Parts: sequence; C-alpha cells; structure tokens
Amino acid sequence: MTRHTGSATVRERIGHPVVDGDGHTIEFLPVFEDYLREVGGRELTERFIGGGKTGDVSEYQNDWYKATPEERRDKRIYRPAFWVPTANTADRAATMLPDLRLKRMDEIGIDFSIIYTTMGLVVHREPVEEMRRALCRALNAMNADLYREHGARMTPAAVIPVHTPQEAIEELEYAVKELGYKVAMVGSHVRRPVPAVARLDPEVAGHVPWMDTLGIDSDYDYDPFWAKCMELKVAATAHSGSMGWSSRRSISRYMYNHIGHFAQANEAFCKALFFGGVTRRFPKLNFAFLEGGVAWAAGLYADLVGHWEKRNIKVVEWLDPSRMDRELLRKLFSQYGGKILKGREERLEAMLDHLMSDHEDWETLDEWAACGIEKKEDIHDLFVPNFYFGCEADDPMTAMAYNGVAGARLNAIFSSDVGHWDVPDIGEVMNEAYEMVERELLNAEDFRDFTFANSVRLHGGMNPDFFKGTVIEQEAAQVLHTTAN
Repeated sequence: MTRHTGSATVRERIGHPVVDGDGHTIEFLPVFEDYLREVGGRELTERFIGGGKTGDVSEYQNDWYKATPEERRDKRIYRPAFWVPTANTADRAATMLPDLRLKRMDEIGIDFSIIYTTMGLVVHREPVEEMRRALCRALNAMNADLYREHGARMTPAAVIPVHTPQEAIEELEYAVKELGYKVAMVGSHVRRPVPAVARLDPEVAGHVPWMDTLGIDSDYDYDPFWAKCMELKVAATAHSGSMGWSSRRSISRYMYNHIGHFAQANEAFCKALFFGGVTRRFPKLNFAFLEGGVAWAAGLYADLVGHWEKRNIKVVEWLDPSRMDRELLRKLFSQYGGKILKGREERLEAMLDHLMSDHEDWETLDEWAACGIEKKEDIHDLFVPNFYFGCEADDPMTAMAYNGVAGARLNAIFSSDVGHWDVPDIGEVMNEAYEMVERELLNAEDFRDFTFANSVRLHGGMNPDFFKGTVIEQEAAQVLHTTAN
C-alpha cells in the first residue's frame, strides 16, 4: 500500500519536521449516524438522514439536485460542490480510515497532521439550533474517539458553532475538557435575518441574510468566547466559506462560486476582528484563517496601513466641512466658474450650503478607536503576531507572505487539504509545495516556517504542551523556546 514518493524525498531533503496545518477527513456516514443517535436521538437522526428542510434552503446541496433548471433559476439555488477524488481509491480510503492514514504518513511526507472535518464545513452553520448543536456534538464525539489512539501523529479539530457566544463556550468547554481536544474550528460568520425583513415576512428573511462576522456590529459580545479560548489555551482557527454570498450564487458553475470563496470569508472575519479591537484586547490569542491562502491577507494588511494613513482621526478632522472657506470658494467660482456657473448663480449658495453641511456624529468618526492605533507600527503589532493563514501546497501566491510585498512577513501555514478534489495524489502534496523553493520563490528558512515552525507557533504559542507526546515534541519545543527568547 505504501510507496516512496516525491513528497517522502522532499521530507528527507529538508531535514526538519512537517506539520500539516489543515488535513481533512471524509466522514463515514454510518458511523456518524450512530453517534448522532446517541447525541440527538432517533427522531432528529432520521430527520437528518432524510434531508428534510430545517432552515435556509440554500444551505443544502441536495436542493440543487432536486430542483429543475427552471426552479434553480427561479430560486437562484447556487451550484454546490461535487465529487472528491475516487479514482485513486487508496487515497480516498486513507482520508476516511485513520489507521490507514497513519500507515501512509511517511509516504505523504508529513510528520504531524491536524485533521479537520469535511462535514464540519457545513453543519456548524445549520440554522436550527437543536439540529446544529447535535450535529457538532456528534462530530466532535466521533472524531475524538477515532483519532485518540493516534495522538502522536494526528489530532482532530473540534467543530465549534458560534451562533451565540454561550453556545460556542459550551461546545468548546465540552470538547476540550471532556473530549480532550486541542484544536478548535470556529465559524467565521453567522447568517442572520435582517430584522426589518423578518418582521415583514419570516420565510423570505431566510433568503436575505446579513453576515455577522463576530468582531463588529454583532448582536452579541463575543469577548467571553475569546476569553474562553485563552483560558482553555486553544487557538481560534476559522474554516468557513462564502459560497452563496452575493455574487457567489451561480446556478450553473461550481468553479465560479468556489474560486476565492474561502479567502472572502476569511477576509471578512479577519477585518472584523481587527477593527473590533479583538487583537488589542486579546493580544495573546492566535487566530488562523484556513484554505484561503495568504494573498488576500497581504492585500488587507497593505490596505489597513494605507487607509489608516489617509483616514485616521487626525486626518479625518481635515475633511470637516466646516473648515471650508466659504468666501474663498464663492470668489473662485465667480472668477473661474465661467460657463459652469453661468445661469446658475442663484443656485450657488444652495450648493455651498450642501458642501458645508455636516450630518456626522463626531463621537463615531474614529473608526480605528477600538484598535487603539496611534502610529502605523501599531497595525503591524495588532495584525502580524496574531494571525496565521492556511495555504495549500499548489498555491504559488504563498510567496507573498515572505517576499515583502505586503510590508510585513506574514504567518503562512502549510495545508495539505488531503481528502478534497484539489489533491488527486496525496503522495505529491509536499512535492508540490517544495516547487516554490525550486523556483526560488521561497528560501529554506521560509519553507521551514511555512511547513513547520508557523504551525508550531500557532498552536504551541497558545498551549506549550500542545506537542508533548507527539513525534515532533523535541523539535517543536526548540521552536517555542527560540520564539520566546
């Protein structure tokens, strides 16, 4: 079953461990259904198996297949994901069977892997609370059992629903304290109905949501949840997509909906955390944004710096309409207005009134207030140390984390994404990643950070004991010791 691959050769060549920051498992449904019966009971399980409507129709892939082309157009049911690798049957089995995956780890060229659930990408956003909480609890119980004996080389991520801070806190506490989890997969947003629409028509409201990105403008204060992450020594790793958002609603092209959708969800969440001052209030809490690459983060970081320079509160004061010299403006229009002003002289004063009108509440004008930014360097300190970005092996844009284009060195982490359609051969993942070194996009130090040290800092920085008992315990301890000093 095992073979010597290009990835195994790369692992031998680089001379340091490889941590897979985002490996996937594909759930064996009969096992999951048994766990769901234990957690939610027979009736709820049968409802899940039957695919009955429990909320927003756009959340469920089978609705697209059940609908006619006319119904898809009428309801704008977006084309969902379809098919994962099957032709390479041994690879497919390895993503479903932890024992087989363990046997093939050396072949894949990976020393330690953090396993994310595929079902978890969907179930944490189930709109009906009873169903959502049961699905997440069953997944967490199942994966804890399946991977517990393989802790030296793999650890699963618990699915944490975030519809309310209390719900998130309860599942995180159960996952960590009762099930022994060390990794939390949190939702990056919650689809909520617009209240005014819900009052008019509750059924329609489910199709016209607004996206609560947890950091700003939320109906809830998520600080208690972030505090719980700190208490339990768990990084908040987000793995959510944005298919179905605005333009990502093609009824015919999954690729159209898929390209960039993880990046869009990640950017929305990251931006909300930053503007909401979460990294100011929780400077030691690490966040990861998975499967979206780092190009969006480089752009966001550069934009934050540029926008702060042009729109910080001191600069905004210079835009105050009351600063305009009315007499000078009237004089300049009279001297140079020419045909622009001719015949419109009597409307000049109204135009000046409009230009000098001020409808703003000065208490709300400092949009950076929660961040406490006083100088440009503060943006670096509130962004770079806290945020980590999951990049797939075949993404050459990963180099943007290291080539200085953003103005800072960003924390990219290697993500195999084993189990999904973009990995047709799990034995070539590390080989693909190493092509960036061969093409001189990354140097050896960059590659070490990417495939090893950054994942150690992400999780070990929260929990110094994270890698104890694993095959990379000593190497990880050295990284953390070097970072601390």
